[in-house]
Amino acid sequence: MDYSLAGKARERGLVDLHIHDLRDFADDRSRQVDDLPYGGGPGMVIAAPPVIRALEHVRNVGPRTNTPYVLLMTPQGTPLTQPILERLAQKDWLTFLCGRYEGIDERVVELGLVQEEISIGDYVLGGGELPAMVLLEGILRLIPDVVGNRDSIDEDSFTSGLLDCPHYTRPEEVMEIRVPEVLRSGDSAAIARWRRRQSVVRTLRRRPDLLLTARLTEEDREFLETLNEESPGL
Repeated sequence: MDYSLAGKARERGLVDLHIHDLRDFADDRSRQVDDLPYGGGPGMVIAAPPVIRALEHVRNVGPRTNTPYVLLMTPQGTPLTQPILERLAQKDWLTFLCGRYEGIDERVVELGLVQEEISIGDYVLGGGELPAMVLLEGILRLIPDVVGNRDSIDEDSFTSGLLDCPHYTRPEEVMEIRVPEVLRSGDSAAIARWRRRQSVVRTLRRRPDLLLTARLTEEDREFLETLNEESPGL
């Protein structure tokens, strides 16, 4: 959190970030926060009491004007999407709860201490720290003034529901592959049209499921019909 977007945002006072170690809220000398699961089975489970004390501490040391919106990082959560990031970026105060091992005692959720459970994909990691960092970076980019050029955010993949178009930089030619002529034309309208159509084509080829909910223009729909007529099954 000291580097890149997070570091710059902290330096400029745009966000306030803190890390709290669950072991600081253990109640024994060994600072143990996990225990064996009831019912048997492999692995360990993060116990509820240290988590409850940690969340209470966070509420007490944070702003008194509201309460934190607690997110639990778990493979059982809602799959992360750009709209979720956009919604969370509107929150004043987020707390990321990161489990380890087999997860966190379910009573933390049953007590209503978690407002939302989030998954970054259908796979399992050692803990919730990396998913929390993924979520954090995705949210930080949407906070005003964190990213210098706002247009770069508006044109990102998934912002309109489509994948991003291809991008190129100098040199003009690499191993006999040249930058598309339209991007060197200086015609801003033609460039915008080319980029939009490339986004549509890339989405159709790689993630056709996104087209069901993407914000398509009438021109996009006509272009898709043309593609289907020229190359059925593309």
